[in-house]
Amino acid sequence: MELARPSRKTNGAGVQVEDTQICVVMVGLPARGKSLIAQKAQRYLRWLSIDAEVFNVGVYRRKGNKQPSADFFDVNNAEGERMRKAAAEAAVTDMLNWFRKGGIIAILDATNSTKARRRWIKERCDKEGVETLFVESKCDDEELIMSNILEVKTSSPDYEGQDPETAAQDFRKRIRNYEKVYETIDKDESDLTYLKIMNVGKQVIINAIQDYLQSRVVYYLMNLHIKQRSIWLSRHGESEWNVYGKIGGDADLSPRGEAYALKLPELVKQSFDPGEDHPLTVWTSTLKRTIATARHLPQEYNQLQWKALDELDSGVCDNMTYAEIKELYPEDFEARDQDKYNYRYRGGESYRDVVIRLEPIIMELERSENILIVTHQAILRCIYAYFMKEDQEKSPWLNVPLHTLIKLTPRAYGTEKQVFKAGVEAVSTWRGKGSVAKHEDPVEGVTTSLDV
Repeated sequence: MELARPSRKTNGAGVQVEDTQICVVMVGLPARGKSLIAQKAQRYLRWLSIDAEVFNVGVYRRKGNKQPSADFFDVNNAEGERMRKAAAEAAVTDMLNWFRKGGIIAILDATNSTKARRRWIKERCDKEGVETLFVESKCDDEELIMSNILEVKTSSPDYEGQDPETAAQDFRKRIRNYEKVYETIDKDESDLTYLKIMNVGKQVIINAIQDYLQSRVVYYLMNLHIKQRSIWLSRHGESEWNVYGKIGGDADLSPRGEAYALKLPELVKQSFDPGEDHPLTVWTSTLKRTIATARHLPQEYNQLQWKALDELDSGVCDNMTYAEIKELYPEDFEARDQDKYNYRYRGGESYRDVVIRLEPIIMELERSENILIVTHQAILRCIYAYFMKEDQEKSPWLNVPLHTLIKLTPRAYGTEKQVFKAGVEAVSTWRGKGSVAKHEDPVEGVTTSLDV
């Protein structure tokens, strides 16, 4: 993406847009999911190759006071007020400097709980020609608030190493201090561009959205929920084409692939947390090997087939080995090595094409709870890169081993990963950049593996 100002540029989906820079300003009391929303928005935008950065005011505040008590956030604490204002000033200054270097979308993650603070941010951004989009997360669902308090006390740097119950009590007191001064966005701020999300998307209010890029961000945020859930990822069992080193096709499972399909229900059950035992929704591609892999899962698991989850289309190279591709299309083989993310097979797809194809899947994932996806290597690389914020250029080289279940649980400060091996042998389907023209075992230090 070209970032120079004031030229035109394209977004990650290849759509040309005006030179727009946006500051997404989070608004809301603590334990309303703001940091989770901020992290999700950033990873979505980066996944689409749109330059995005989160500026968390808490990070700046912790430079001067690493683990403050709730009293630090009392409006009557003059020193605490001074330090918090200084942290906000430092975050906004760094953010505006980032915009001057060509940044596209910044997310200012803080409570921004008063009208005066929001007006100050807007005025600072207006002077730099940066649009503002305020995103307020409101919630009066006590069960959800308590869930978020639990999340914060176990993962926030503010409470690292502290007794969980003591941390929870302090955090509740911090919330009460913010409630004393909190002002929701209302008709007095009708000139602001804003999105209000109430009770995890049960009601959404949109005001004065201005352009394509803002509407793209708003559409994504409208599909988010902040309830705790997990996503399970698995490749299909080893296929007959995997055994022969061929790519693509619609092959049946090998005997070892069948053994993995039989083991998958047990592996899923093993992955559940204590007390967690519920039906999952299962998504597969439309190809035989994924459907066959999922067929032994419990009957109560609703299964859906998605064409969008089909393997990357290798065009004229479908059903070929890498050695055959190198012999017949040596220039293509070299070009794909040099830029695997953007290289498009003759008559087929690139990884960038797959990302665009998968965007509706990502939207549906963000709306849903507890999904098991059984699909293909390239597809899982792209989905995994989304949740783990992997560099898109590096994602096509990820090692995604067969006969392995990966459980991802999004958190406010990142995504937790657990890996479960089936103990069923399978061939490697990974090939390193610039290596021999065949599948090989991953080289430690050369590639990132999901299997770690």
